[in-house]
Amino acid sequence: MKNHLESLLAQALAQLRADGTLPATESVAAKVERARDRQHGDFASAVAMGLAKALKRKPRELAEAIVAALPPSALVTKVEIAGPGFINFFLPSDAYQKTVSEILQAGDAYGRSTAGNQLAVQVEFVSANPTGPLHVGHGRGAAYGAAVANLLDAAGFRVHREYYVNDAGRQMDILAASVWLRYLELLGERFTFPINGYKGGYVRDIAASLRQIHGDKFRRDAAQVMNGIPPDEPAGGDKEQHIDALIARARQLLGAADYRTVFDAGLHIVLADIRQDLQEFGVSYDLWYSERSLAESGAVERALQRLKASGHAYEQDGALWFRATDFGDEKDRVLVRDNGQTTYFASDIAYHMDKLERGFARVIDVWGADHHGYVPRVKAALQAMGDDPAKLDVLLVQFAILYKGGERMQMSTRSGEFVTLRELRQEVGNDAARFFYVTRKCEQHMDFDLDLAKSQSADNPVYYIQYAHARVCSVLRQLSEKNLTRDVARGTAHLHLLHEEHEQSLLITLSRYPEVVETAALSHEPHLVAHYLREVAYEFHTYYNSHQFLVDSAELRDARLNLIEATRQVIRNGLALLGVSAPETM
Repeated sequence: MKNHLESLLAQALAQLRADGTLPATESVAAKVERARDRQHGDFASAVAMGLAKALKRKPRELAEAIVAALPPSALVTKVEIAGPGFINFFLPSDAYQKTVSEILQAGDAYGRSTAGNQLAVQVEFVSANPTGPLHVGHGRGAAYGAAVANLLDAAGFRVHREYYVNDAGRQMDILAASVWLRYLELLGERFTFPINGYKGGYVRDIAASLRQIHGDKFRRDAAQVMNGIPPDEPAGGDKEQHIDALIARARQLLGAADYRTVFDAGLHIVLADIRQDLQEFGVSYDLWYSERSLAESGAVERALQRLKASGHAYEQDGALWFRATDFGDEKDRVLVRDNGQTTYFASDIAYHMDKLERGFARVIDVWGADHHGYVPRVKAALQAMGDDPAKLDVLLVQFAILYKGGERMQMSTRSGEFVTLRELRQEVGNDAARFFYVTRKCEQHMDFDLDLAKSQSADNPVYYIQYAHARVCSVLRQLSEKNLTRDVARGTAHLHLLHEEHEQSLLITLSRYPEVVETAALSHEPHLVAHYLREVAYEFHTYYNSHQFLVDSAELRDARLNLIEATRQVIRNGLALLGVSAPETM
């Protein structure tokens, strides 16, 4: 309906431009919104006031001209001008009743649109370093990224879901060194484990696996390992220098081939765990993209050459630098260190260059909020290479803070004192986790109340919504138990009987679903769907508590059954976008 009214407005504006009432060059979006008060109509538009400011004309006069130029429509009973120039549209009494038939006919496709025009969009999300299990902070990025991708797909975009595997670089070297040192401990070697190493129990498990497969092949004497290593932080040294020296020592003592074996043991076990965790969480990808492949394919070198050719890269002190200050950054950034190693930044530039080379019209990155300073840097690099930085959208997600029994639970990958996503899922279930994660805007801090997520009450939004779906299923089972049958066609023919206030309110709410989905998709805000579904559930529960559905009148009974079946369909469709199930019994 909203699209229909906007089409009428667009036609009216085009007519006014054609007859000279409006300048041919004047352009304004023909937008309508739901009226806040139905006494003022069902929909309203402020288009006349938007034009009036630019044309320096009275908005009511423009509104009158627009209304006069509106094409006739059987879906509009009256158009009024109110206040300073609002255009209010009144719909016929049966306008919302038709929504029921539309929902039942479309089924799972109800709410989907062609707004995206099959534009190719890549959504990259989670992409956590494979240095340990996913924790509850990563879970929010997973739930949010998956929901955004689902929404874009529903809005008619061609969506490609991707996980960027950081299988190279310093953090992975720290994991490799941590695994090797734990492996040596299992073989009886004694030394103080580095404060900057990865300490989680999973590191010991990887070390045990390494020992089981390779025996003592990688054993080296503790004195040989630690001799000449600069002191760690507790001993008055620098923890970064200490761990870097241990990495270098591991490479030296093991040699390239054996070091790679240790390195890959950590990588493959952790990555397999992440894959399984996300799969069980209902999050899937079209591609797991390896950072290593960027160097192996020559993409990093090509990106560096493009930056050099454009004059935005230079050499100094044996390193290669990006002229980030040319794009407003506080300082230039290193691309290749003086030891010849490329930086994470160089890989990220190459990765985003590759995304655009693969033909994606839009690229969406879902990053942790702590990467906010990195966004303009990557955009600047794309611009420096001649690509359009506007094609990249970075959505920053605040980590969720988990509370249990009113107390905050700590998360730290290095120390190993963290709550994993798997533990959260086992505690509250996938549905509660997926739903709770998307109930707020991604950039807002989120307190995840574990006790609320487990509660079976109206205060728990996911339970409240799922219970509405299950209640509809229960009514349909009661229908069968009473040896009654539902005649969909008869219900459709008698939808005019749905004139109770609760029915009208529910009908209007259901009709909004396609608008909510499209708005949520284009604004990347799945929380709009979550809040909408709670509104639908409220309208349904209120209706359920006030009226009987299985009444004696077959005509009214079938009309009401069609309405609640349409309600169930909308709830199921909306929950599916959020990755949440719609149970038939609870």
